[in-house]
Amino acid sequence: MTPIQNLYMALGEAAYAVAMADGRVQKEEQAKFKRILKTEFSKHGLDFDYADIIFQVLKKDVMEPRTAYTWCLREMRLNSQYVSKSMKEKFVEVIKEVAAAFPPITKQEREYIDDFIYQIKSINGDPVFSKESGI
Repeated sequence: MTPIQNLYMALGEAAYAVAMADGRVQKEEQAKFKRILKTEFSKHGLDFDYADIIFQVLKKDVMEPRTAYTWCLREMRLNSQYVSKSMKEKFVEVIKEVAAAFPPITKQEREYIDDFIYQIKSINGDPVFSKESGI
C-alpha cells in the first residue's frame, strides 16, 4: 500500500474505534463511513473497498476500539509527511459524521473524537507534498 492508502486505512481504524466505542458497530455507522469515503475521496483514485475490508477484518478479530485507535495514530505518525491541512480537516469531519450516524454520540465516542482532533493537530505534513498533491 502507498502512504496515502495507509493514511486512509488509519482513518478507517479511527472510524471503527469511534463506531465500536458504544459496544458494537451499527450498520448505519458502517454505511455512512463507506458513503463518506466514496463521495469525499474518490477524486484521489483510492480503492474505497478499504472501508468494508477494515470493518470486516476488525470485527472478525473482535478488535478492541482502543487497539484500533492506537493503530490509527501509529499509522498517521508513520506517514505524517503526507498529511496536509485539508486532509486533517476531512479526516476530522469523517470521524464526526461516523459518530453522528447512529445517535446519540456517546461519552466514549466523544472522547475518541476529541482526542483524534488533538492528536491530528500535532501532525505536520511536508508542505511541498501538500501543495503538489492538493490533498
